[in-house]
Amino acid sequence: MTERVLIVTDAWHPQVNGVVRTLTRLAQELAEQGIDVRFLTPDGFRTLPLPFYLDIRFALASPRQVARRIAEIAPRSVHIATEGPLGWLARRVCMGEGLAFTTSYHTKFPEYLRARVPVPESWSYALLRKFHNAGQGVMVATPSLGADLARRGYTNIRPWTRGVDAEFFHPKWKDDLALPGPVFLCVGRVAVEKNLPAFLDLDLPGSKVIVGDGPDLPGLKERYPEAHFLGACSNEELARIYASADVFVFPSRTDTFGNVLLEAMASGCPVAAFPVTGPSDIVGDGGVLSDDLHQAALAALEVPRESARVRALAYSWPECARQFLDHLRPAGGRPPVGQEKAQDVRHRDVSSRA
Repeated sequence: MTERVLIVTDAWHPQVNGVVRTLTRLAQELAEQGIDVRFLTPDGFRTLPLPFYLDIRFALASPRQVARRIAEIAPRSVHIATEGPLGWLARRVCMGEGLAFTTSYHTKFPEYLRARVPVPESWSYALLRKFHNAGQGVMVATPSLGADLARRGYTNIRPWTRGVDAEFFHPKWKDDLALPGPVFLCVGRVAVEKNLPAFLDLDLPGSKVIVGDGPDLPGLKERYPEAHFLGACSNEELARIYASADVFVFPSRTDTFGNVLLEAMASGCPVAAFPVTGPSDIVGDGGVLSDDLHQAALAALEVPRESARVRALAYSWPECARQFLDHLRPAGGRPPVGQEKAQDVRHRDVSSRA
């Protein structure tokens, strides 16, 4: 019988972020291995825009609706990828049905929330700890993130790396961007948690380029008229820009991984970043880490482009899928939802006739 996996996520298309890209590529890899992957997403539910991110919408679902969807899918294993409304409802249903599940920690929500409203990070971490510790395991992308969560009382932490398409993101796409060099590039959501002023305030030679969209884009374009804001780009154009830039500057201090780091390095573009979770686990000799981002950006100009690519080649999507399944399968020994109840009923019928 084909193994069926259900992934529950509040983050889904048309959103463009690391969570959506990771889950989409994971599903492709699992499908190639004969795994039947199903998703429970905001699609098909009424939705409400998230404050601060009006283009991100949360599902307005009921426990009964979510329970019915899970029962219809009848998964062998359940993975809850996000801690949004669907994630919490799926957790409630799984616990009520006795269905084992795993979770993953993608986003430092306590830091993101604290950047916008005066909510103590300790409160948010306590709530998320309750969410994740109820499952059979919480998957994390890097050792430093796992160590941080362990210090905060999270349990059953399991490593789950990420991958990069090194044939698509490749130095062969190097081109002339028609900008004064050197070109310092940053790719990602244009929002407060990405800490973009830490990059845009640097006194660097050449050009600063920002690729991405987000709520802070209009304000930053007005504040930094000398920078080049390209907005959202197609994947093909993004691959060309990565390969053509001289240094990829990653000013975020709150990302848990940073898929863009791998994409840049696979394209032969060295990285400059702070020595924080994500870059400290990934970059290695593919760039320069320093609390002085200006120094790191200039020093990264001297990093061999081949060193950056070799570093990225250590990561692959097949390995990402293998780790995911290894962590998921111990949770798959029970009958699928729906079948479990039917078996219970049959067992009671037989017992009553005995």
